[in-house]
Amino acid sequence: MLTEHHHHGEEPRPVGFIGLGNMGGALAENLVGAGFQVVAHDAAGPARCPSGAQWAPSPADVARAADVVVLSLPDGAVCAKVVRELADAREGRVTHVVDTSTVGVVAARELAALGPAYVDAPVSGGVAGARGRSLMVMYAGTDEDCARVEPVLAGLSDRGRRVGDRPGQAQALKLANNFLSATALAATSEAVAFGRAAGLDLAVMLEVLNVSSGRSGATAEKFPDEVLTGRYASGFSNTLMAKDVGLYLEESEALGGTSAVAAVTRAVWEAFAAAEPGADFTRIYPFTTGA
Repeated sequence: MLTEHHHHGEEPRPVGFIGLGNMGGALAENLVGAGFQVVAHDAAGPARCPSGAQWAPSPADVARAADVVVLSLPDGAVCAKVVRELADAREGRVTHVVDTSTVGVVAARELAALGPAYVDAPVSGGVAGARGRSLMVMYAGTDEDCARVEPVLAGLSDRGRRVGDRPGQAQALKLANNFLSATALAATSEAVAFGRAAGLDLAVMLEVLNVSSGRSGATAEKFPDEVLTGRYASGFSNTLMAKDVGLYLEESEALGGTSAVAAVTRAVWEAFAAAEPGADFTRIYPFTTGA
C-alpha cells in the first residue's frame, strides 16, 4: 500500500517522524523495526534518533523526503508550528500527517485545516506499551486518509482502532481516557494512603482491590509496576497529565457536559505539577501521602 502512488521499481518513500521524546522515540523505533525507512527530526537534536533511521536537520528536510509524517509532540501549539513548516517547505511532498500527540478536539480540527490531510491518532499505553507494541492507537479521519496511513499505523503498534470519521474524535476519546486514568490514579493514591494509615500492607491491598470492584488501571498496572517497586518511571510526566486533564475539562465544558469530578481531578494534578514539575505522574502517590 505504501507504494500505491509510485512507479514500478521505485523505492517506497520513507516515512517522516517528528518528536523523539519518551513516546516518539519508541514509536519511531517500532517503524524502523517494522521495515520502514524513517527520516526523523527532533528539536533537541540528533541524540535521540533511533539507529536505522535517517536524521533530518529540520521539519522542512523531513517534508522533502516523506509524504506521510508522524508527529509525537507535547501540545497543539508545537504541532501547529510543525505542520505549518511541513506545509510550507520548498519542494515538500507531504500529503498526510499522522498526529499521535494529545492536542484536544479544537486543536485537531484546526490542524486539519492547515493543508496536508490530517489523521488524528493519539496513543494510550505508555512507553512500555510502545516498546511492547501493545499501545492502543485510536484514530479518526476520512475513509481515504485512514486507508492511506493504516500501514504506517500498523508499523507503530499491533493495536489500533478507528474511532471516528473526522479529526478531533480520537482526541475526544483520548482526553476521556486520560481523565479517567488521572482520576483513578489520584483516587487510588488517597484510598491506599487511607489503608496504609489503618495498618494494611500495600501488596495485600492491591491483591484484593484487583479482584474487587475498585479495580482500575491504577491498581492493575501503575501501583504494582511503579509504586510497589519504587521505580516511578512510567515515562509520562505530571505536567503533561495536568495539561491533558485541563484540556478535557475545558472541552467538556465547551460541549456543555457536567464536570464536577473533572474540576477536582484537575485541581489535584495542578497542585502536584506545581509542587514537583516534570515528575513521573505515578509519583502522585508519595505526593498524596506527603512523603
